[in-house]
Amino acid sequence: MDITVAIDVMGGDHGPHVTVPAALQALKQDSRLNIILVGLSDAIEAELTVRKAEVGPRLRIHHASEVVSMDESPQSALKNKKDSSMRVAINLVKSGEANACVSAGNTGALMATARFVLKTLPGIDRPAIAAILPNQKGKTYMLDLGANADCTPEHLLQFAVMGAMLVSCVEHKERPSIGLLNIGSEDIKGNEVVKQAGELLRASHLNFHGNVEGTDIYKGTTDVVVCDGFVGNVALKTSEGVAQMMSKFLIAEFKRNWLTKLMAVVSLPVLKSFKRRLDPRRYNGASFLGLRGIVVKSHGGADDFSFLHAIETATEEARSGVLRRITEQLEIEHIKPHNNVSEPSAEAAPKDIA
Repeated sequence: MDITVAIDVMGGDHGPHVTVPAALQALKQDSRLNIILVGLSDAIEAELTVRKAEVGPRLRIHHASEVVSMDESPQSALKNKKDSSMRVAINLVKSGEANACVSAGNTGALMATARFVLKTLPGIDRPAIAAILPNQKGKTYMLDLGANADCTPEHLLQFAVMGAMLVSCVEHKERPSIGLLNIGSEDIKGNEVVKQAGELLRASHLNFHGNVEGTDIYKGTTDVVVCDGFVGNVALKTSEGVAQMMSKFLIAEFKRNWLTKLMAVVSLPVLKSFKRRLDPRRYNGASFLGLRGIVVKSHGGADDFSFLHAIETATEEARSGVLRRITEQLEIEHIKPHNNVSEPSAEAAPKDIA
């Protein structure tokens, strides 16, 4: 199945210097992929010239005259940057010219714009950010990671449906297991929101494992871990901090004296393999689930290898029919929007994006 991905070329810390070479590599790897480079045409053409690449049937440029800065507020991006590379890329998804959009830009602005332009799927109150984390068995899909600081039990059920269908499609698992992040595995533990969410999940058609603790994320106890955005973002940032600390401690120990330095040389193949397994670049690409279109957020500081993985994530989601599967499961669960909120306007953009 041929897939077209619109790329916000100007987003992120490095802009075209990362996004363009990543796009070219994605085209080389996937003969059924088409890419639309969205942004300042002069900057894109200059980068293509440096890479000795040309536009063609599978690669084209779509000019956008504005750029959303990394520190710009969601409200400002929505109201004042209607021709930004970010918004134009999302518009291409809405019009059907592209099957998915990838951006390394401002997370809050991207979520606000995507929700404003694409709207949410029937039965979904709020989009959620889902990302992949490594575990002892393979991968854990976790959501929400920062889009919704305060959630109702119904929101957590919606997140579970979206996460389960994402894993079912991209990992080809018929009934992925769902874990509800809590302070203990017992049903009686947790706050009232989590307890009620557990009841909803046990009554659903999903493969609900039960409550899981933070350690279960990396044990690989379940395929999907569900939580609100406040808890999810704290857990994610804490995990990143622990990983950075371990890396620095390891380097410091190997540099302690001439003997440990020699041991480092001997251990180099093992250390390289260890680093590769935990390399965050291999897991880059957070999915904005619950929208009427596929939007994938790359880390702002991503290099071309990392951004390539975000493109691959968007391509796989579009090709595997994630949106259709989520919609079908929502109907099976008889889920309807809980809070009946109106769609966001440019003056009322989400403010709780981490």
